[in-house]
Amino acid sequence: MRKSLSFMPLFVAFALIFGPRVSAFASDSTDVKNIVVLGDSLAAGYGLDPALAFPAVLQTKVDEAGWKFRVINAGVSGDTSAGGLRRLDWLLKRKIDILILELGGNDGLRGLSAAALKKNLETIIERTREKYPGVQIVLAGMKMPLNLGDYAVEFSRVYPDVAKEKNVALVPFLLEGVGGSAELNLPDRIHPTAEGQKILAGNVWTILKPILSKTSNQ
Repeated sequence: MRKSLSFMPLFVAFALIFGPRVSAFASDSTDVKNIVVLGDSLAAGYGLDPALAFPAVLQTKVDEAGWKFRVINAGVSGDTSAGGLRRLDWLLKRKIDILILELGGNDGLRGLSAAALKKNLETIIERTREKYPGVQIVLAGMKMPLNLGDYAVEFSRVYPDVAKEKNVALVPFLLEGVGGSAELNLPDRIHPTAEGQKILAGNVWTILKPILSKTSNQ
């Protein structure tokens, strides 16, 4: 989950946040709802065409279901939970109906405080709800290798604890079925291949689909 550049031209940042793929329904019509994926290189599709990253795969699933949602990929490679929090005000300028919160992997890889991760995730959820009270939130869980000992245990508890305390939907482990597989990851063994990204999308879709079904009927 490579560290991102400290400076990014505005047009590049715009492309990252409002791309890479838009639903067939994605006009300015008010009946199209926004799903924002706030994440890191897993969402950005590091090493791949962004159209192969799991947010784009989710868009395909949404379109096939005939639902009027656009998936907005706000994944930035190298981002930590603190980085996502810093970007939040800009993201909140655009209506968010559903937030998929996919952050924390880089916190873990850098050995950053699990307590700080928990606080950042909670703050993102709270501030998003303050701006859009009706928002639905899906938290994508992450885990660290067990050989990290107590830190791995403490880290893994963050996501279910946040989901329970903040009453948000939880993907137990975003990388389920992909993490540790040489065939489903790039040579760095961290970032999924296109096939791996499809599995990530499936892990999210299991939790997201019933939310979309209910939301689309409201």
